[in-house]
Amino acid sequence: SEQRQAAAAKLGEKVSARMQDLGMQGGQFSIALTSLNEGEMGVTGLERIEFLVSANPGQPLLPLSKVASGGELSRISLALQVIIATVGRIPTLIFDEVDVGIGGRVAEIVGQQLHQLGQSRQVICITHQAQVAAQGDQHLQVTKKSHDDETVSRIQQLTQGDRVGEIARMIGGIEISQQTRDHAEDMLSRASA
Repeated sequence: SEQRQAAAAKLGEKVSARMQDLGMQGGQFSIALTSLNEGEMGVTGLERIEFLVSANPGQPLLPLSKVASGGELSRISLALQVIIATVGRIPTLIFDEVDVGIGGRVAEIVGQQLHQLGQSRQVICITHQAQVAAQGDQHLQVTKKSHDDETVSRIQQLTQGDRVGEIARMIGGIEISQQTRDHAEDMLSRASA
Protein backbone atom coordinates (compact mmCIF):
# COMPACT_ATOMS: atom_id res chain seq x y z
CA SER A 1 0.00 0.00 0.00
CA GLU A 2 2.82 2.42 0.84
CA GLN A 3 4.59 1.62 -2.43
CA ARG A 4 1.31 2.11 -4.31
CA GLN A 5 0.75 5.50 -2.69
CA ALA A 6 4.24 6.64 -3.66
CA ALA A 7 3.91 5.29 -7.22
CA ALA A 8 0.44 6.85 -7.60
CA ALA A 9 1.74 10.27 -6.54
CA LYS A 10 4.70 10.06 -8.94
CA LEU A 11 2.52 8.90 -11.86
CA GLY A 12 -0.02 11.65 -11.14
CA GLU A 13 2.72 14.29 -11.32
CA LYS A 14 4.10 12.91 -14.60
CA VAL A 15 0.69 12.70 -16.28
CA SER A 16 -0.17 16.22 -15.07
CA ALA A 17 3.08 17.49 -16.61
CA ARG A 18 2.31 15.82 -19.96
CA MET A 19 -1.24 17.25 -19.95
CA GLN A 20 0.25 20.76 -20.14
CA ASP A 21 1.74 19.97 -23.56
CA LEU A 22 -1.40 18.22 -24.80
CA GLY A 23 -3.70 21.23 -24.82
CA MET A 24 -4.87 20.86 -21.22
CA GLN A 25 -2.97 23.74 -19.61
CA GLY A 26 -3.66 23.94 -15.88
CA GLY A 27 -5.08 20.42 -15.90
CA GLN A 28 -4.24 17.92 -13.21
CA PHE A 29 -4.29 14.14 -12.91
CA SER A 30 -4.33 12.25 -9.65
CA ILE A 31 -4.80 8.70 -8.48
CA ALA A 32 -6.95 8.16 -5.39
CA LEU A 33 -6.37 5.01 -3.37
CA THR A 34 -9.19 4.37 -0.93
CA SER A 35 -8.73 1.62 1.65
CA LEU A 36 -11.29 -1.15 1.64
CA ASN A 37 -12.93 -2.30 4.84
CA GLU A 38 -10.69 -4.31 7.18
CA GLY A 39 -10.37 -7.91 6.06
CA GLU A 40 -11.74 -7.11 2.61
CA MET A 41 -9.66 -7.52 -0.52
CA GLY A 42 -10.57 -6.79 -4.13
CA VAL A 43 -9.02 -7.43 -7.52
CA THR A 44 -6.94 -4.28 -7.04
CA GLY A 45 -5.67 -5.33 -3.61
CA LEU A 46 -6.51 -3.61 -0.37
CA GLU A 47 -7.56 -0.35 -2.02
CA ARG A 48 -10.07 0.91 -4.53
CA ILE A 49 -8.23 2.81 -7.25
CA GLU A 50 -9.77 5.78 -9.03
CA PHE A 51 -8.30 8.15 -11.59
CA LEU A 52 -9.21 11.78 -10.96
CA VAL A 53 -8.83 14.64 -13.39
CA SER A 54 -9.29 18.36 -13.64
CA ALA A 55 -9.00 19.25 -17.31
CA ASN A 56 -9.14 23.02 -16.74
CA PRO A 57 -7.66 25.39 -14.16
CA GLY A 58 -9.88 26.06 -11.16
CA GLN A 59 -11.95 22.90 -11.54
CA PRO A 60 -11.85 20.31 -8.77
CA LEU A 61 -10.41 16.84 -9.31
CA LEU A 62 -13.30 14.54 -10.22
CA PRO A 63 -13.51 10.92 -11.46
CA LEU A 64 -12.05 10.61 -14.96
CA SER A 65 -14.94 8.41 -16.06
CA LYS A 66 -17.45 11.14 -15.24
CA VAL A 67 -15.86 14.36 -16.48
CA ALA A 68 -13.42 13.69 -19.32
CA SER A 69 -14.55 14.21 -22.91
CA GLY A 70 -13.54 11.68 -25.55
CA GLY A 71 -10.65 13.84 -26.71
CA GLU A 72 -9.44 14.49 -23.16
CA LEU A 73 -9.68 10.80 -22.35
CA SER A 74 -7.63 9.94 -25.44
CA ARG A 75 -4.93 12.49 -24.62
CA ILE A 76 -4.72 11.36 -20.98
CA SER A 77 -4.46 7.78 -22.22
CA LEU A 78 -1.67 8.86 -24.56
CA ALA A 79 0.17 10.56 -21.69
CA LEU A 80 -0.15 7.41 -19.56
CA GLN A 81 1.03 5.15 -22.37
CA VAL A 82 4.09 7.28 -23.14
CA ILE A 83 5.04 7.36 -19.45
CA ILE A 84 4.63 3.63 -18.84
CA ALA A 85 6.05 2.53 -22.22
CA THR A 86 9.25 1.37 -20.58
CA VAL A 87 7.42 -1.06 -18.28
CA GLY A 88 4.26 -1.93 -20.23
CA ARG A 89 3.94 -5.15 -22.21
CA ILE A 90 1.15 -4.31 -24.64
CA PRO A 91 2.66 -4.71 -28.14
CA THR A 92 0.02 -2.77 -30.12
CA LEU A 93 -1.82 0.40 -29.10
CA ILE A 94 -4.75 1.86 -31.03
CA PHE A 95 -5.73 5.51 -30.70
CA ASP A 96 -8.97 6.56 -32.33
CA GLU A 97 -8.98 10.31 -32.98
CA VAL A 98 -6.70 11.16 -30.06
CA ASP A 99 -6.53 14.64 -31.61
CA VAL A 100 -10.21 15.61 -31.26
CA GLY A 101 -10.61 19.28 -30.38
CA ILE A 102 -6.97 20.25 -30.91
CA GLY A 103 -4.95 21.70 -33.76
CA GLY A 104 -1.70 23.41 -34.66
CA ARG A 105 1.07 23.13 -32.11
CA VAL A 106 -0.77 20.73 -29.78
CA ALA A 107 -1.62 18.38 -32.69
CA GLU A 108 2.04 18.30 -33.68
CA ILE A 109 3.03 17.47 -30.08
CA VAL A 110 0.45 14.67 -30.01
CA GLY A 111 1.95 13.34 -33.25
CA GLN A 112 5.46 13.52 -31.82
CA GLN A 113 4.40 11.65 -28.68
CA LEU A 114 2.67 8.96 -30.74
CA HIS A 115 5.84 8.66 -32.84
CA GLN A 116 7.91 8.37 -29.66
CA LEU A 117 5.60 5.65 -28.38
CA GLY A 118 5.94 3.90 -31.74
CA GLN A 119 9.66 3.39 -31.09
CA SER A 120 8.82 0.62 -28.60
CA ARG A 121 5.31 -0.45 -29.68
CA GLN A 122 3.19 -0.74 -32.77
CA VAL A 123 0.92 2.32 -32.73
CA ILE A 124 -2.15 2.57 -34.91
CA CYS A 125 -3.74 6.01 -34.92
CA ILE A 126 -6.90 7.12 -36.66
CA THR A 127 -6.57 10.85 -37.29
CA HIS A 128 -7.96 13.73 -39.31
CA GLN A 129 -5.10 16.06 -38.36
CA ALA A 130 -2.29 16.61 -40.85
CA GLN A 131 0.13 17.42 -38.01
CA VAL A 132 -0.47 13.98 -36.48
CA ALA A 133 -0.50 12.03 -39.77
CA ALA A 134 2.78 13.60 -40.87
CA GLN A 135 4.56 12.10 -37.84
CA GLY A 136 3.74 8.50 -38.81
CA ASP A 137 6.28 6.08 -40.24
CA GLN A 138 3.57 4.63 -42.46
CA HIS A 139 0.34 6.14 -43.71
CA LEU A 140 -2.77 4.16 -44.56
CA GLN A 141 -5.75 5.81 -46.17
CA VAL A 142 -9.20 4.44 -45.40
CA THR A 143 -11.97 5.23 -47.86
CA LYS A 144 -15.62 4.20 -48.00
CA LYS A 145 -17.77 3.98 -51.08
CA SER A 146 -21.50 3.34 -51.14
CA HIS A 147 -23.32 1.97 -54.13
CA ASP A 148 -26.98 1.04 -53.95
CA ASP A 149 -27.41 -0.76 -50.60
CA GLU A 150 -23.78 -1.68 -50.13
CA THR A 151 -20.86 0.14 -48.50
CA VAL A 152 -17.31 -1.00 -49.09
CA SER A 153 -14.30 0.15 -47.08
CA ARG A 154 -10.83 0.15 -48.60
CA ILE A 155 -7.44 0.53 -46.96
CA GLN A 156 -4.44 1.55 -49.04
CA GLN A 157 -0.85 2.06 -47.94
CA LEU A 158 0.35 5.39 -49.31
CA THR A 159 3.67 5.97 -51.03
CA GLN A 160 5.69 9.06 -50.12
CA GLY A 161 4.19 10.94 -53.07
CA ASP A 162 0.68 9.82 -52.10
CA ARG A 163 1.36 10.99 -48.55
CA VAL A 164 2.14 14.49 -49.79
CA GLY A 165 -1.18 14.55 -51.62
CA GLU A 166 -3.12 13.19 -48.63
CA ILE A 167 -1.49 15.58 -46.13
CA ALA A 168 -2.22 18.44 -48.56
CA ARG A 169 -5.86 17.32 -48.77
CA MET A 170 -6.05 17.21 -44.95
CA ILE A 171 -4.66 20.75 -44.79
CA GLY A 172 -6.43 22.34 -47.73
CA GLY A 173 -9.68 20.57 -48.40
CA ILE A 174 -11.19 20.42 -51.88
CA GLU A 175 -8.87 22.77 -53.80
CA ILE A 176 -5.21 21.81 -53.44
CA SER A 177 -2.80 24.56 -54.44
CA GLN A 178 0.94 24.21 -54.99
CA GLN A 179 1.44 26.19 -51.79
CA THR A 180 -0.62 23.59 -49.90
CA ARG A 181 1.46 20.75 -51.43
CA ASP A 182 4.65 22.60 -50.48
CA HIS A 183 3.37 22.93 -46.92
CA ALA A 184 2.57 19.20 -46.83
CA GLU A 185 6.08 18.34 -48.10
CA ASP A 186 7.56 20.63 -45.43
CA MET A 187 5.53 18.95 -42.68
CA LEU A 188 6.64 15.48 -43.79
CA SER A 189 10.25 16.52 -44.12
CA ARG A 190 10.33 18.14 -40.66
CA ALA A 191 8.66 15.06 -39.14
CA SER A 192 11.27 12.69 -40.60
CA ALA A 193 14.22 14.87 -39.54
